[in-house]
Amino acid sequence: MNDLTKRIKDLHAISCALEPSASERKTYLKQLLQYSDKFIEDLSHMKAFSGESATPNAMNLKSEKQSLESLLELYDKEVAAKGIKPASGGHLGYIPGGGIYTSALADYLVDVTNEYVGINFSCPSGVAIEHVLLDWMKDLFGFPSSAVGNLASGGSIANLIALTAARDKHQVKNERIKNSVIYLSPQVHHCIQKALRIIGLEDVQISYIDLDDRSRINADILEERIKKDRQKGLYPFLVIGSAGTTDTGAIDPLDRIADISKKYGLWFHIDGAYGGFFILVDRIKAKFKGIERADSIVVDPHKGLFLPYGLGAVLVKDKEAVYHSHVYRANYMQDAVSQESPVHPADVSPELTKHFRSLRLWLPLQLHGIEPFKACLDEKLLLTHYFRDGLQALGFELGPDPDLSVSYFWYPAKDPNKFNKILLEALHRDGEVFLSSTIIEDRFVIRMAILSFRTKIETIDKAIKMIERALNDLIS
Repeated sequence: MNDLTKRIKDLHAISCALEPSASERKTYLKQLLQYSDKFIEDLSHMKAFSGESATPNAMNLKSEKQSLESLLELYDKEVAAKGIKPASGGHLGYIPGGGIYTSALADYLVDVTNEYVGINFSCPSGVAIEHVLLDWMKDLFGFPSSAVGNLASGGSIANLIALTAARDKHQVKNERIKNSVIYLSPQVHHCIQKALRIIGLEDVQISYIDLDDRSRINADILEERIKKDRQKGLYPFLVIGSAGTTDTGAIDPLDRIADISKKYGLWFHIDGAYGGFFILVDRIKAKFKGIERADSIVVDPHKGLFLPYGLGAVLVKDKEAVYHSHVYRANYMQDAVSQESPVHPADVSPELTKHFRSLRLWLPLQLHGIEPFKACLDEKLLLTHYFRDGLQALGFELGPDPDLSVSYFWYPAKDPNKFNKILLEALHRDGEVFLSSTIIEDRFVIRMAILSFRTKIETIDKAIKMIERALNDLIS
């Protein structure tokens, strides 16, 4: 054996540890399943929030190897037990993600088979799954089959893709940037402003439109602002509406905004990351009228379809506007992209390394069908009203009747802002259910966001009792 061969064999003896044997895999899976089963069974009894800080250095890498059993114990103690518990039905703050079990099975399959779905050549059926899901969404939101889309890591990247297309369609670059105008709701998700900076539009003029008494964009003011800006020689090119704002769950007047956008030649983008999938509930579908007229739309299956965090979707009608920024070719890829094929996911996204995240939606839809998702969404709408009724009985003031499943409330104390801050701090110390806060017209309010598939009527009863306990302690 020559020296080179010996060195290779010596390294092989060490590196083969990365391929566990069948018996080792069986042991790992048994331990992992035992932990995950216990976690799910115990969820309903766990607190939804703990303000306990991370233990210093607890997660540091060790020089010696660790057992999976000990690492699961560490994970449970340090990760799962602290902060917000996103898997809990008691997570009623921010916009909850879901975490349905069958998506975890899909992710396991994806990670074991390690498929790459950036281009059709590498995994044609994996790319086909992404297109099946995008076509389903096109049909759901009334978009044409010619639209392009992408399953991204979340609403931030999905919105960035859409806003980049709007920028390129209207050639907002160089000296035109400072005279270009974008129209937003003050309650638009902050990933929009972040995306604008990333795509080079930090110096664009942002016009925040006044809201009506239900926190929706006032369309009359929007049109008047556009007309005045054009008269001043500015270049209005983009208006962003929301199908469910994060602050209050409001749905902007989408059809009216579509009329205005068409009249003045603006790109109309809709951020439906939180609320878009509520269109599946037949009795409120009319609230989304006009969504089909948008130039682009973003929705998050990891919100409205209860998936684990990490899946957002974007649909854009103008394929060429998206391709302008995202289609690049390299010589080493010539074999992979030479064939006629469907739209490559990497051609519609900043991502080249494309995780096979579409399976985490495709598998649950195949296993469960769509009806449980519809029922779960409708249930959340009803639970929101049930919660509001319970709060009103305790003497709380409520925000307007919500469009979806986000609402807010406050206790009418002598100094309401101070009192409700103290109340929320007490609720966080309790932690049985997690609520958040926001500012509405200079008023500090406590906010509920009901979207977890595990949130049930018992959860809301628990939340009301928790609030009642904290309120009694403060006013006694």
